[in-house]
Amino acid sequence: MALSEKLKQKNENFALKKDNYVFLAIGFVIIIIGFLLMIGGKSEDPKGFSEAIFSFRRITLAPIIVLFGFSFEIWAIMRKPKSKNQDA
Repeated sequence: MALSEKLKQKNENFALKKDNYVFLAIGFVIIIIGFLLMIGGKSEDPKGFSEAIFSFRRITLAPIIVLFGFSFEIWAIMRKPKSKNQDA
C-alpha cells in the first residue's frame, strides 16, 4: 500500500472534513466578537449607576451576533462537504 493511499484512508476516518473545521473556526471567532461587544459599561464611581450598560451594542447587537455564531457552528458541523466525484 502506497503512502498516499494510507494518508487518504487515514483522512477518511475523520468525522468532519477540512472545510468543516475552517467553518468551525470562523464561527468561534464570530462568537468571540459577540462576547467582546458585550464588554464595558461600568460606572467610574462605585456608588453611582451608569446607563451605559443598557446600550444597543450590549443589549441587542452582541447577543444577536453570539446567537448567529452558535447557529453558524451548528451549520458547520451539519454541513456535508461536496464530493469530488460529482457529475456536472
